[in-house]
Amino acid sequence: MEESRSLTVDADMATLRLHEQVKVPHGRNPVIRPNSDIDGLLECPMCQNSMYPPIQQCPSGHTLCFECKSKVNNKCPSCRKEMGHIRCLALEKLAVSLQLPCKYHPLGCEEMFPYYSKLKHESQCVFRPYCCPHPGSDCLVTGDIETLLLHLTVHHKVDLQTGCTFNHRYVKQDPCSVDNVSWTLTLFNCFGHYFCLHFEAFRMGTGPIYMAFLRFMGEESEAKKFAYCLEVGGDGRKLTWQGVPRSIRVHHHIVRDSYDGLIVPRSLALYFSGGDGKELRLRVTGRIWKEL
Repeated sequence: MEESRSLTVDADMATLRLHEQVKVPHGRNPVIRPNSDIDGLLECPMCQNSMYPPIQQCPSGHTLCFECKSKVNNKCPSCRKEMGHIRCLALEKLAVSLQLPCKYHPLGCEEMFPYYSKLKHESQCVFRPYCCPHPGSDCLVTGDIETLLLHLTVHHKVDLQTGCTFNHRYVKQDPCSVDNVSWTLTLFNCFGHYFCLHFEAFRMGTGPIYMAFLRFMGEESEAKKFAYCLEVGGDGRKLTWQGVPRSIRVHHHIVRDSYDGLIVPRSLALYFSGGDGKELRLRVTGRIWKEL
């Protein structure tokens, strides 16, 4: 009896909080203000992610997402009772009726979405943090562009240059050896944006190949407003590539594995280097421009 009365009080308090936090325009679904307590009702207490049908409920009324139910061995993490097979239909219906803010609202997103459309938007939201674009390790740092610039220059010691043209010389003492992947990264500031110039050596078949490509520090839609060209050569010959920079939203492995850049086979790289073939000396030049 005491437990039943407690559940009733909890439900009344939830309803009260809902009325306090929800704005209901005439003829529309309720709109939850950013940082309200209501989205907490739809948050799984285990993984802190939003809950989607079938939302699980224990006999005492505590809720849990379906994915976490198996992780707690069917025991409610709040009261340790058996979860059983109870769905919280009331919470599922509440979710359908709500308009919620994007979780990246603190970072600048002002969009509001029906609860069941929110997750798809958040996976593509332009305000979501960027991953560190450094290719040398699986760096877990995320943030906005300014945060990543500071991180790259201070932590990874990446060189930051100004200008839309570049002239780089890459030297490798043992061009026949590639220990997994070797790489260099340089940052460029031009047209009010930042670009990452990658130069990587990786093995394909029995020998290494060398590849240079450009990534844009921003969204793919903005990256398409720019173009770039790269050139490498020697002894009166040259190899040229022209393309569109990829966004840092696209992992550098994907760009590399799709060969979306200037590719130089080892034999040609050694020819361009001259000498006795015991040292790689490639000069890569290029420029970035804005498409009209």
